Amino acid sequence: MRVISLSCYCSANPTFSPNSKHSFTNLKKKEPFSLHFGRKLNYNINNVAVKGGVGESVDGFVVVDDDLQALFQILPQDLRNSLENDPKRGQLIEVILDLGRYPEARFLGESGGHYLRNTEVSMKELEEAQSIVGEFGGDNRAGIEGTLHRISAIRSRKGLIVGLTCRVGRAISGHIDMVHDLLQYGESILFLGRPGVGKTTVMREMARVLADELHKRVVIVDTSNEIGGDGDIPHSAIGGARRMQVPEPSMQHKVMIEAVENHMPEVILVDEIGTEAESLACRSIAERGVMLIGTAHGELLVNIIKNHILCDLVGGVETVTLGDDEARARHCQKTILERKGPPTFPFLIEMRERNYWVTHRTERSVDVLLHGKKPLVEVNFCSLAILR
Repeated sequence: MRVISLSCYCSANPTFSPNSKHSFTNLKKKEPFSLHFGRKLNYNINNVAVKGGVGESVDGFVVVDDDLQALFQILPQDLRNSLENDPKRGQLIEVILDLGRYPEARFLGESGGHYLRNTEVSMKELEEAQSIVGEFGGDNRAGIEGTLHRISAIRSRKGLIVGLTCRVGRAISGHIDMVHDLLQYGESILFLGRPGVGKTTVMREMARVLADELHKRVVIVDTSNEIGGDGDIPHSAIGGARRMQVPEPSMQHKVMIEAVENHMPEVILVDEIGTEAESLACRSIAERGVMLIGTAHGELLVNIIKNHILCDLVGGVETVTLGDDEARARHCQKTILERKGPPTFPFLIEMRERNYWVTHRTERSVDVLLHGKKPLVEVNFCSLAILR
């Protein structure tokens, strides 16, 4: 277990308020100012000017539980020794074991990887690792019981495992301070980000905060046991939230509906929404008055708008033909794109980096983007410094 110090930043033309909850200091001019962190903090993402404000989270610290020793147990002894003595092990993201190649470690904040030795990975080493991990599911993923680590397999055409991605799973408490106030609204939130940016980690912490601090009935639909960890008993990082496991990835949408119908949740969390069936399940859940927290792959809101499978999550898009008078009044063409209906997720958060999030009021941002303009958003920064 390690402790992380937390500092929050905000940038870009803020709206100042005398009733602000947060006070900051301008590092350049040494002048105090207040910054409003509520829903009225709006500014243009394309007109950013860093103010240099620094503050603290509510608790001032973030506790991280990564249980690296359990992950190291599946590695060959020489790699285990190398990583245990590595001063950067706290920033370890994943270990790559590919047949006939040098084993590689990848660290947070570094491009590329770092070779752990100058001899190649053998089939025997892969088989030994597989025997420790156990059976892989239909999505070629497995876990280590009682931990949050994920082991993903690469197979040959004959079905043999020829590569392993051993990914570190961490429980981070306090990481959602940047958007904690959004949870008070009780409205659904979609987290958008590329792989590795920390979406699942945030989902895990969201579940704990909603269940333990806000006292909601929370159910996690855990397709690959990434959120709640491997094994029948969920990891303590999800707090009092309940976890429903999914037998096959293709059944995720069915388990989502089952969770609503059988277990009376106030909040449902689901990771990696990616199919039309899952999108329709999200719509059904939202229409039943259940708060939904979900994630999807992509970097920007516009990526979801252009995705014909997932665009329904943000209200959908349809082509509308205007009359001559209306087109002249709007100063636009007669054929335009408009939002089809209300979004499934009223809030959408683009996780640009692990400590850099952009929050959209989905309905408003989609309308503005479809009109070819730049939306007003809220930008949140969070500086994390890992302490040993």
